[in-house]
Amino acid sequence: MKRQNHSVITEFILIGFSNLGDLQIFLFFIFLLVYLTTLTANATIMSVIRLDRALHTPMYFFLFILSCSETCYTLVIVPKMLTNLLSTIPSISFSGCVAQLYFFVGLACTNCFLIAVMGYDRYVAICNPLNYTIIVSKATCIQLVLASGLCGFLISVVVNILVFSVPFCASNRINHFFCDISPVIKLGCTDTNLKEMAIFFLSILVLLVPFVLIFISYVFIVSTILKISSAEGQRKAFATCASHLTVVIVHYGCASFIYLRPTSLYSSDNDLLVAVTYTVITPLLNPLVYTLRNKEVKTALRKVLSRYSFPKMV
Repeated sequence: MKRQNHSVITEFILIGFSNLGDLQIFLFFIFLLVYLTTLTANATIMSVIRLDRALHTPMYFFLFILSCSETCYTLVIVPKMLTNLLSTIPSISFSGCVAQLYFFVGLACTNCFLIAVMGYDRYVAICNPLNYTIIVSKATCIQLVLASGLCGFLISVVVNILVFSVPFCASNRINHFFCDISPVIKLGCTDTNLKEMAIFFLSILVLLVPFVLIFISYVFIVSTILKISSAEGQRKAFATCASHLTVVIVHYGCASFIYLRPTSLYSSDNDLLVAVTYTVITPLLNPLVYTLRNKEVKTALRKVLSRYSFPKMV
């Protein structure tokens, strides 16, 4: 019977924006503009890092991977959301929902681990600069990136099994604009408390543990910076961490608000707003923060633009 009930639903209706009426057209153009800007900004960051040898360092290698991951992350959510904003019936197939949740969770977890790895990179660079190139070698960077991706997608497999092993026999209307964990699992017609508890502990592993490690790293970083005698040296040291700290606060703050609490506290209106922030706004924030607040990236960007935009006349 459970298998039969589970097979009843072949598609889900995403009703997150359905009550907005004509405002959906306005949101479509706003989100499309933000999405295109995000793609352009991340592509610019990746191109500048790839083309300027001065940025061929571990810090910018991790930023390159993060920008690539964020681009894929938006591809999983935003195009379907834009299509549904113009659709009479904003739907997604059952298999499409499974795939969307898998890649969304996998890439989101990967990003969390990558941001923690970037914190470790800053810790070694400031607290142990003499051994930095030895500790954070090219091989180590590749291993850390692969480990982040592997752990992220393994966790996503577990989450998908927990969510979609629930029989859906009551409703196929998801009160969200994409297939997120809580809105989907709430449609189950059996007791999901144990599954929700398991997902909650996985959320702690993905969000709280890396955040605590980042916090500890910055305790040591601040302690080391305060020991620098010159004010200019302190300013430069803090400047190298400012962009990363901004991303940490926004990324972990939004994700923790959604996932580090029981499903019973799910509030559709507030959570939709936060979900828009971490699926649409945050991927744009990363390249903007690292471009506007980072002197090396701005210098490299000017060099690349002058090299390729204004060829010398013969």
